[in-house]
Amino acid sequence: MSSKPIWVLGAGQLGAMLKHAGMPLALDVRPVDINESSAPALQADDLVTAEREQWPDTLVTQTLAQHAHFVNKPVFGRLADRKTQKELIDSLGLATAPWRNVANDINANELRDQLGERVLLKRRTGGYDGKGQYWIRAQDDEVPADWQGQAIAEQAIPFDEEVSLVGVRNRAGQCVFYPLTLNLHLNGILYASIAPLARLQHLQEQAETMLGKLLNELDYVGVMAMECFRVGDQLMINELAPRVHNSGHWTQAGASISQFEYHLRAIADMATPKAQILGQNVMINLIGTQYNPNWLNLPVAQTYWYGKDVLPGRKVGHINLVSKDVVDIRCTLQQLKFLLPEQYYKEAIDWSLKALEDVN
Repeated sequence: MSSKPIWVLGAGQLGAMLKHAGMPLALDVRPVDINESSAPALQADDLVTAEREQWPDTLVTQTLAQHAHFVNKPVFGRLADRKTQKELIDSLGLATAPWRNVANDINANELRDQLGERVLLKRRTGGYDGKGQYWIRAQDDEVPADWQGQAIAEQAIPFDEEVSLVGVRNRAGQCVFYPLTLNLHLNGILYASIAPLARLQHLQEQAETMLGKLLNELDYVGVMAMECFRVGDQLMINELAPRVHNSGHWTQAGASISQFEYHLRAIADMATPKAQILGQNVMINLIGTQYNPNWLNLPVAQTYWYGKDVLPGRKVGHINLVSKDVVDIRCTLQQLKFLLPEQYYKEAIDWSLKALEDVN
């Protein structure tokens, strides 16, 4: 077991949750704000991980990213760039949306000829929660000048649902996976996640094979998330995240080992047994909404508040619902309708209730 500090590049909510998960394991987890004016004093045998796959060049990031024991160091840049991420997926023969690099001289008509009438541009780096995206739909749409050479173009996929798989790989190469999670995005932002669902179980092996290939190819250690489109009975990889992930937050309340604990166990060479799933789970993201103490009155809900300034579109917390009786989940969701703003949340809660209709 590791007693040396584990430094986390980044001190947002993911870093805070990693720190919290490390406490019962007697791990000294130290998230570091990338904009601190002074760099931490790392020792040669300390460990470094990250709560984000890309970062600006600051004194702190230089210090942490150059450390000899920065776990997964070669992976971050490769997956943070959507072009090299797509090239990796293609090289392993895994399904993903057809795509093209937006080279400096390419135009919208060429992209439409190659990819179809609806084309989505994505910035190669940056962009999250729907940011860094630009649709080419109409005939008179063009590739904006400042996107030339800075983006990839993807074919629009008429998917049935969005799902994700969160898995962990240890240094011995052993992989463990959570059940597939069903996700709802509104305006590009994750609003709700549900797991497990029996109707997705037949896709579990397919998903584990895909993510397992990626983890092994990268010699990855820790937690990674794979976001997919479900098209019939086939999965297509949308994006990869080399870190703990929003769609795995349900594991904090709903599994015997959370994604945050798994990540720390893996990088600290601790055991990574298969987690027990503790019941039916729903995660509701809190987006740009003020804290409501009445959330604490809900018996099958756990509130996680990030302590951030509340801004439109900003993730400020989440609520995990877990129970062995799905009736408890449905009742709590109905109560939440009155404790959250109607805009978006009515849709997210109605979507969650519908997804749970076939669950006994």
